[in-house]
Amino acid sequence: MRLAAHVLAAFAALTGFIGAAFADQPVPWGIGMQDAATPVMEDIHWFNNFTLIIAIAVTLLVFVLLLVVLLKFNASANPTPSKRSHHTMLEVAWTLVPILILVAIAVPSFRLLYKELEVPEADLTIKATGYQWYWGYEYTDDGYDGLSFDAVMLGDDERAERIEKRGLTERDVPRLLAVDNQVIVPVGKVVRVQVTAADVIHSFAVPAFGIKVDAVPGRLNETWFQAERTGVYFGQCSELCGSRHAFMPISVRVVTEEQFAAWSAAAKDDIDAAYEALMASVKADRKAIDVAKR
Repeated sequence: MRLAAHVLAAFAALTGFIGAAFADQPVPWGIGMQDAATPVMEDIHWFNNFTLIIAIAVTLLVFVLLLVVLLKFNASANPTPSKRSHHTMLEVAWTLVPILILVAIAVPSFRLLYKELEVPEADLTIKATGYQWYWGYEYTDDGYDGLSFDAVMLGDDERAERIEKRGLTERDVPRLLAVDNQVIVPVGKVVRVQVTAADVIHSFAVPAFGIKVDAVPGRLNETWFQAERTGVYFGQCSELCGSRHAFMPISVRVVTEEQFAAWSAAAKDDIDAAYEALMASVKADRKAIDVAKR
């Protein structure tokens, strides 16, 4: 019974029925994809489910065919084996059907790849530079006066201090994912991310946005996202880059346009004060939402 329970739990997780696996950040024992926060990630979810259905259908078909062969064509049921060497229509079928299946997978796959790679007209451009072992960010558009900062992972003591002073929760500053300076972007806007590296190859990846692009020294790669809801989204360097590869997380906070405008204006002069004011505004919004739900 215990084995059966484990098998059923594993199947439920693989087919997406365990809700805890879906979140805007990694969760313990989570094996599913994070909730989609961008149109690209929504398409990735759809394509994943589409291919999963096809894979399950093919697996069940093969399983049924194996059972038929075992039961109908075993030695006891057929003491005199058939001498048939081939079946023309069967060979045509098992050639054409896989081709049609691959075409059905290829069409949405190419459409998704095009959507990921074709960067639309951007409302905001951010340059992300990978270092051993942290990220540097620069808002390169006119009007931001070269706003730039580094984002270094918070240690346990720093996390505890922020939770106490800013009234944050463990979810706001998760261990091994929280950083001292978050990337701040407005909700609903197209953000172009130009990615490079200063030393070795890194990789800029945020699962909830459906983006992952290599950061290569001397080369400028591009990706984009359009967050559809506010919140904090986490990623990590996804290319082995040295002994502290696992300790250079990515943290992106999506806020309203008004909050972004206030933060970007204040961050030009005092980035710490800008973050304090932003967090106060976010906390006030949370309180208003909680009151409205009661």
